[in-house]
Order: sequence, then structure tokens, then C-alpha cells
Amino acid sequence: MSYTRLLYHIIFRTQQSVPAITEKYEEILYRYIWLFIQERHSVLYRINGMPDHLHLLVELHSTIALADFVKELKNATHLFLERHKMEFPDFYAWSKGYCALTYSQQDKQKVIDYIKNQKVYHQSLSFENEIKILLSDQEIGYRHEYLENNI
Repeated sequence: MSYTRLLYHIIFRTQQSVPAITEKYEEILYRYIWLFIQERHSVLYRINGMPDHLHLLVELHSTIALADFVKELKNATHLFLERHKMEFPDFYAWSKGYCALTYSQQDKQKVIDYIKNQKVYHQSLSFENEIKILLSDQEIGYRHEYLENNI
């Protein structure tokens, strides 16, 4: 038996930051993502976002590679959003990349609260500045051209 706790704060956005996820219908997308994660024997602690990006705190099952998980999630939600074109008429694609940061069990509640309060933070914080702060906190170098083309 192996012991693992793989907590990831995953962030990805719509292609070209198109504001395609309306507050009115975001809940149906969030429920779909929750079921997607459950089917992979993983745990979703929190999901929230803005019209152009999503934040998730996920504990991945030890058999799931992060890159595979994000790729499958983005593909599945893309198809879901296409099937729900009436609710999400402006969605056409997710960006190529993503941001995934690891956290300890001790940080879990702090990240949950951060994700929960996304709409408050973004009243005064742009997506780009948010990513800069999150990367800085993890001592990861920031490159504007990478953000623009990938995350």
C-alpha cells in the first residue's frame, strides 16, 4: 500500500480570456467537473472562478498523472460546454496550458478560502496579476509571453 496526498491548485482559462462562463450557469459546469473528478477516485475540495478562468483544489488519486488529468478534464469540459451551447454561447476553447501548484495539508483551508473568494479578489486584481502573485509565492519565475500564449 502507498500513502499519498497530492493536493493541486489548478488554474486554467478560456482561450484568449473570452468571458464565456456566466455566473448564471457556472453551477452546472462545476457540478459536471465534480462528477468528473469523483469518477477518477479523486476529491474536489473547492471550485470557483470568473467568466474567463477556473480554479480548482483537487486531491488526485495516486494513479493519475497531473498532465493527463488536466488534459482529460479540459477535453471533457470542452465537449460538455459544446453540448450546452445555449448556456455558454461564447465558449469555443480552453487555453493550451494551465497552472498547477502543490500545497500541503496545512495550506488546504487557506487555498479553499482563496478559491471561494475569487469574485471578491477579482474586483481589484487582474488574472495576470493573480498568476504573478501565485507564482511568486511558489518561487516560480513569471514570463508574460508564456501567460499570454498558454495559461
